[in-house]
Amino acid sequence: MTMEGVGRMSGLPARLAIALALPIAFVMSGLIHAQAPAPVAPRQTTAAGDRLPVRRVVLYKSGVGYFEHLGKVRGNQQVTIDFTSGQLDDVLKSLTTLDLDGGRVAGVSYNSDASLDRRLSALRLPLGEQTTRAQFLSALRGARLEVRTPTARFVGRLLSVERFERRSNGDVTTVDAVALVSDAGDIQTIPLDPGVSVRIAETDLNQEVSRYLTAVASVRDQDLRRLTIATTGTGERDLFVSYVSEVPVWKATYRLVLPSSTETRKPLLQGWAIVDNTVGEDWENVELSLVAGAPQSFIQQISRPYYMQRPVVPLPQRALMSPQTHQSALATSGAGALAGAVTDPRGGAMPGVTVQLARGGVRVADTLTDSPSGRYRLSGIAPGLYDITFALSGFRPVVRSGVSVSGGMETVLNATMEVGGVSETVSVTAASPTVPPPSAPAFRGGAGGRGQGFADANRIDQARAEQQADATAAQLGDLFAYNLKERVTIRKNQSALVPILATDVEADKVSLWNPTSGSRALRAVWLTNATGLTLDGGSFSVIEGQAFSGEGLMEPLKAGERRLLSYALDLGLIVDAKGENVPTRITKVRIANGLVIQETEERQARTYTVRNEDTEPRVLVLEHPARAGWSLANDLKATESTPAWHRFRVPIPAKTTATFTVQEVRPIQTQYQISSITDDQIALLVREQAITPAIEAALKEVLKRKAEIARLAAEMGTRQAEIDQIARDQDRVRENMRTLKGSSEERQLLQRYVKQLDDQENRLAVLRKELQDLTAQRQKAQDDLNRYIEGLGADQM
Repeated sequence: MTMEGVGRMSGLPARLAIALALPIAFVMSGLIHAQAPAPVAPRQTTAAGDRLPVRRVVLYKSGVGYFEHLGKVRGNQQVTIDFTSGQLDDVLKSLTTLDLDGGRVAGVSYNSDASLDRRLSALRLPLGEQTTRAQFLSALRGARLEVRTPTARFVGRLLSVERFERRSNGDVTTVDAVALVSDAGDIQTIPLDPGVSVRIAETDLNQEVSRYLTAVASVRDQDLRRLTIATTGTGERDLFVSYVSEVPVWKATYRLVLPSSTETRKPLLQGWAIVDNTVGEDWENVELSLVAGAPQSFIQQISRPYYMQRPVVPLPQRALMSPQTHQSALATSGAGALAGAVTDPRGGAMPGVTVQLARGGVRVADTLTDSPSGRYRLSGIAPGLYDITFALSGFRPVVRSGVSVSGGMETVLNATMEVGGVSETVSVTAASPTVPPPSAPAFRGGAGGRGQGFADANRIDQARAEQQADATAAQLGDLFAYNLKERVTIRKNQSALVPILATDVEADKVSLWNPTSGSRALRAVWLTNATGLTLDGGSFSVIEGQAFSGEGLMEPLKAGERRLLSYALDLGLIVDAKGENVPTRITKVRIANGLVIQETEERQARTYTVRNEDTEPRVLVLEHPARAGWSLANDLKATESTPAWHRFRVPIPAKTTATFTVQEVRPIQTQYQISSITDDQIALLVREQAITPAIEAALKEVLKRKAEIARLAAEMGTRQAEIDQIARDQDRVRENMRTLKGSSEERQLLQRYVKQLDDQENRLAVLRKELQDLTAQRQKAQDDLNRYIEGLGADQM
C-alpha cells in the first residue's frame, strides 16, 4: 500500500513541532533510539565470500519478516548470509534465489547442527559429554601408552584402570592406577600420583581424542548458521535472494494533539513504529514495509538432521546344515493362475468340489476346493483359453468355457452349484482391462511477491515468470501495510522509531461513563479515522494545551470508523445510577391453533443522575448495558450501539445536575390450551381488559360446551358405578346359592335369589343401554367442541 505523505517530517504544521518539544517527547527520548532515514547509497558489490546486503524488509505482526537481498556476483562466486538456528529453519522453508543475468545458482549449503549425543556416537571412543579421568582412560583400553613418573618411564598397552586404597600414618586415600602390558608380556601397575603423566603413543587415536574434545567444545560456540550460496556464470551479474525469518513484532504508537478551545484547527494524529533489528546483520539503506496483519506461520526444525527410529531385526539363530532338494518348475515365469470360491445357492462354502482344467478336450490339471472355505487355486497355467468343470456328487456340474488365463496374472472365477443332474455350460470372455499409465503430476510454484522500490523489480518478476510460468498474484485481503517512502538504516541489535503517519483527524472531546467506572467518568475522544488508512492497534498519548493529558490503548481502526478512546479521569463529573421495575402489563391476547396466546411486556427503568462541577459544559457519553432480549422503550434511540453497550450523548451544562432515564422492555409470551382454560383465567383477562368481547364470548362458549361434556361424563360415571354394584351383589348371591343343602327353607331362599338375579339382569340391560347412549352423546359433544376450537383461528384484539 502506497502512503502519500507518510514518513516525511518536513513541511508539517507548526503544531507538530510544538508537540515534539513537549514533556512526553522528553520522557521517551531516553527510552527509544530513533534512526533517521539515510540517503540512498549506490548498490554494493559483493566480493568472493562477502555478505549479500539486505535491500528490502517487510515486517509482520505474526513475528516473521520477509527479507530481500540484492548484490553483485562475478564468475563462479560464493556469497554467505549468517543466521541463528531458529532463523535458518524459517529460511529453509521459504528461500528463493535468482541469478538475474544468465547465470544460475549451483547450490545452497549450510553448516549442520547435529546433536552432541549423535556426534559423539559417531566416534570410536565410548565417551559421553561428562567424562572423568578414569572413564577417559578406561575408554583407551588396548591403546599403546607411555607413562612417566618422576623416576621411571613405562611403555605398553593399557590393560585396565584400577582403584585401590592406600594407608599412610593411619589415613586412607583412594588412588587410581593403570595396568600396562609391556612388549615382553610383563604386567605393570603404575599409580596415577601427582607428577605422573600419560601420553597416547598412537597418532590416529590422538586424532580421535582431538575430534572428541572439539565436539565437546562446540557446545559453547555461538549459535551461528552460515548459509552459502554458490553461483556459476560469466561476468558481473545481479543475485537476488528472498526468504522469511523470525523477527520481533513491530509496535505502533500514536500522538494525538488536541487544539485548545479557542482554536479552530483539527486535531493532529502522528503515528510511529518501533522496529527491532535482531537478525544479526545491519539493515543499511533498506526499503522498510510494516504490515499490520498476521499471516499464518509456524516453526519446524528442518535445519537439524532428523533420524527415523528403525526396527532392529535379529539375524537367524540357526543355519541349514544338511543338503536340500528343490522341486522342478511346472511352467515358465510367464505362467498364470486360476483361483476362486465355490458356493451353494445360499452362499455357503462347498468343500470337496473337484475343479478340472481342460484345453482342447485334454485335461490339464485338477484340484479340490479347500475345507471349510470352499476355495481353490490352480497355478503354473500356460496362457490361453480353457474349459473349467466343477463337479460334486449329488449336484449339477458347472462348466465354464472359454476362460482366458493371462501370463503373470491370477484369473478369479467363482461358481455356484445346485442340486440335480443337468449340466450347465456358460461361455465366458475374459480380458484384462487396459489401464492407461498415470501421467506425471504437474507441480506448480506459488505466487511470488513483487520487489517494490528498487530498479530491478521488473527483472526479478521476469525471472520469476520464466521459472514459474503459472504463478498468479494474490491480494493481501484484510492485511494493510505502511511503506516508508525513504530508505532507513538500522544497525544490528539496535531498534528504531520510524514515522508512519502524520495527518489531521476528526476527534470530539467527550466524557465517558459506564457502570464499571464507579462514580467518576473518564475523559475521552470520539475519534473518527479520516486518514483513509487502517490504523494499527497500539498505545496513544494525548497532548492538549502544550501539556500531557493522558494515554491509553487503541485497537485497529478501519478507514472511516469511529471509536471512543479514553485517556484520563474526569474530576468534574459525578454519576449515580438507580434502577426500578415497572409493573408488567398484558399487551395482547390472541387465539390461534387451539391456543390462547397471551403476550405481556416486562419493563425496567434506570435513571442516571449526573452532576457537572466544572465551569465548562460537558458532553457525556453514557454507556447503558445492552442485554439480550431487551429493547429500548418509548422510541428512545441510542447514538450508537455495540454488542455490550447502548451509547447516549447527553449534554451537561456547567454547574448543573441533569437526569437521564433509560426504559427497556422485554416481551413475554404465555400459551394456554383453549380446552383447558378456566373461569378464573377468563375473568382475569376480562379484568385486565386484554381481550375483546368476541374473544370473551368464544371462550365462554368453550366453557359451556366443556360443562355439558362434564355433565355427560358424570352421568356415565353414575351408570357405571350402579353396574359395578350390581355385579358385586350377583357374585354374593351366587356364592350363597352354592352353600344351600336342599331343605324346604333353603328352596324358598333359592327361589328368592333367582328372582333377585333376574331383576338385576333386567336392570343391567337398561343401564348398559343408557351408558352406551351417554358415551355416544359425550363423544359427539367432544367432537363438536374440537371443531369449534379449530374454527377459532384468526387473531382477535
